Amino acid sequence: MKSLKVLNNPLSNADNQLAILEDKKLHSHASFKAKLVASDLYPLRANAVEILQINVGKMCNQVCKHCHVDAGPDRKEIMTMETMQLCLAVLAHSSIKIVDLTGGAPEMNPNFRWFVTEIKKLNKHIIVRCNLTIILANKKYHDLPTFFKQHDIEVVSSLPSFTKDRTDRQRGDGVFEDSIKALQMLNAVGYGVSEDNLQLNLVYNPAGAFLPPSQQALEIEFKDELFKNYGISFNNLFAITNMPISRYLDYLLSTGNYDSYMEKLVNAFNPAAIKNLMCRNTISVSWDGFLYDCDFNQMLELPVSPSNSRHLSDFNLNDLTNREIVIKQHCYGCTAGAGSSCGGEVAN
Repeated sequence: MKSLKVLNNPLSNADNQLAILEDKKLHSHASFKAKLVASDLYPLRANAVEILQINVGKMCNQVCKHCHVDAGPDRKEIMTMETMQLCLAVLAHSSIKIVDLTGGAPEMNPNFRWFVTEIKKLNKHIIVRCNLTIILANKKYHDLPTFFKQHDIEVVSSLPSFTKDRTDRQRGDGVFEDSIKALQMLNAVGYGVSEDNLQLNLVYNPAGAFLPPSQQALEIEFKDELFKNYGISFNNLFAITNMPISRYLDYLLSTGNYDSYMEKLVNAFNPAAIKNLMCRNTISVSWDGFLYDCDFNQMLELPVSPSNSRHLSDFNLNDLTNREIVIKQHCYGCTAGAGSSCGGEVAN
């Protein structure tokens, strides 16, 4: 499988990214804080910590154009077993029931399988964000569908389109073909073929500078096309808005779409999306153990607000449960239209 050429990313520095997002010379839109104040929703606060989303490393076998993690084969940031043990200690002494493992390609962490096994011993529900192609990347990954099944893991995988051309343009040459093969392997062990068991969910990201269409309508279309053409079944489709950070911010600026995209996000601000934002019930953990309100804040190096609970070693559930969420202009991406989270639309 050929990957996309690694993009030159002069904007990968978090301070530079934040400066662009906050630069009023580039756009004159109201600040996200002002929108919340006007809607009587400020300050934005968490109301629970139900999900621990853990980034186990930025190494990936792909270099996707929209990747907000800036992941790729050249990334060296990998969570150590010592940091994983801190995660396990937090899980063992808290009421958190869901663990969401992400990357990069989380399976490329050398301790991934050990970590999954230890989490299951704590009776937690595990989500793995699998890019699908990792299953075909090397023989040592070919048994991942069986491993996932043995540990009753919910698999969430990105598939930008049910067509080869659009998928490969966003994620790299050969990705669509390998993704189809991987989905068929997951179906073969029982994933996605029942509503009650072995959940297989797909993620759609727009290929350009626009918002996702209706998630419900898109799911129907994906299910029809994938089953008709490849015999593939899955449970749910999550439509996720592209966040104006990292490689996607590069794309917006290089194509002259940045200001118009931000305008779309601001104009589509939906107060009804606030209630179910993922930052309100999730803590994001970086590969080195630091804590963030969400995966996007993690990439912008915006740590959680409680100064005495910013690392796994100082984890305090009471501090984090009612914390004030750190907000910036990129938060418009999660509150535009039907809203967006790692689980798709959020507005009721």
